[in-house]
Amino acid sequence: MLQLLKNPKALAMFGAMLAMLLAALDQTIVSTAMPSIVKELNGLEHLSWVFTAYMLASTITVPLYGKLSDTYGRKAFFIIGIVIFLIGSMLSGAATSMFQLILFRGIQGIGGGAIMVNAFALVGDLFSARERGRWQGLLGAMFGLSSVIGPLLGGWLTDAVSWRWIFYINIPLALIAMAVIYFALPAIGRKHEKPLDYFGGLLIGAGLMPLLLALVWGGSTHPWVSPLIIWLFCASAIVLYYFVQEEKYFAEDPVLPMYFFKSRAFVASVGTVFLTAIGMFGSIIYLPLFAQNVLGTTATGAGLILMPMMLGIVAASTITGQVISRTGKYKWLAVSGVAVAALGMYLFSQMTEATSYIELVRNMIIMGLGLGTTFPIFTVVVQGAFEPSVLGVATASVQMFRTVGATVGTALLGGLLNFYMASEGLAFTGALTQVFFVGFFIMLGAFATVLFLPQIHLRHHNDASPLEEAGIKLEGI
Repeated sequence: MLQLLKNPKALAMFGAMLAMLLAALDQTIVSTAMPSIVKELNGLEHLSWVFTAYMLASTITVPLYGKLSDTYGRKAFFIIGIVIFLIGSMLSGAATSMFQLILFRGIQGIGGGAIMVNAFALVGDLFSARERGRWQGLLGAMFGLSSVIGPLLGGWLTDAVSWRWIFYINIPLALIAMAVIYFALPAIGRKHEKPLDYFGGLLIGAGLMPLLLALVWGGSTHPWVSPLIIWLFCASAIVLYYFVQEEKYFAEDPVLPMYFFKSRAFVASVGTVFLTAIGMFGSIIYLPLFAQNVLGTTATGAGLILMPMMLGIVAASTITGQVISRTGKYKWLAVSGVAVAALGMYLFSQMTEATSYIELVRNMIIMGLGLGTTFPIFTVVVQGAFEPSVLGVATASVQMFRTVGATVGTALLGGLLNFYMASEGLAFTGALTQVFFVGFFIMLGAFATVLFLPQIHLRHHNDASPLEEAGIKLEGI
């Protein structure tokens, strides 16, 4: 701890990791508290919106936060994000209706988006390309850790005190994170000479909103071929088309520069992130159902079933970050990680009623190790592929593709499960193994994509920091 206090960079990252753990935790902690929330606030028909509101708000704000923090500095928007998240947490804990809770969860998501993008981008600000692997691995481990402790903490707080404390618990932790970041994070002065692309930020948000809504509603509350879902997809396509035109031809300082897509490192990274997110979230959603409906575990046991997979993610993400920092090599890790994750998905597709609990745990550990290996890699690659002045935008792009991939995966695999059970007449087990088999081919697509990932040089030492190379003033270090 004394060494941490003596190192401003490490102390700043401690605050960033604490803040990001809060933001990631709020995506999982609500699940076990939902029965109590619905019992007190009613509104069962709006249950999914408690999750959806947070996801939508964080996803559509991530690209704009990336650009704002690149332009005006990471520290200010990190603190602003924590403050918004804190306000959303306090309001959510005090909600007296389901409508209020959904609205306040959206406010939480707006703050959470700022926390996520700035935590990952901060690594690029403070450390050399080689050093980033270690810290990106630790940040990636926060996701797995939140998936392990979120449901457990949510259930314990709900039973011991009240469901409202799953939000109130954020208050002291957020205040600590904000204080650490305020005092430890160096002031970063930036020169802003071009007009900010607010219109581009509006367009990408307006384009992502109907896309995500169509993916969330399609096949669940509305049929995929219903007029509403078709209209949402069409509206998204039209707006995103105009967004591309705006960024390509008109914006002086684009919120998402189109030249990013000319980089093989960027395209291979976001493509692999998108496809692996589909597989990851398909696993997270349906493995507890398999455990409960096929293996006959209890509801509590089904809730804990993902722990081996998540612990595998935490361990692999942390170790991979260390390996990248020590060797500067990452492609073989990325390729092997996706290959192991594909193997894990294949093993899921071979499970039957005769599958033992031990076999299920083995398969989950394999999947967790594969996914965890990939977690820190692609952010490091994208940050190393572009100039330091667009670190926030590049980092936000990776986060955006991961979130959209998770939403696509949830919708696609859920729709396939319903299709196989209704149209093909398969029982639950047969339908689920078919879904996992489709997931296996998606992971093979990710494997084919990651093969195009170039090995760029990651410098071990910075004679000039990434910020100084960009002509940015760094104070306090």
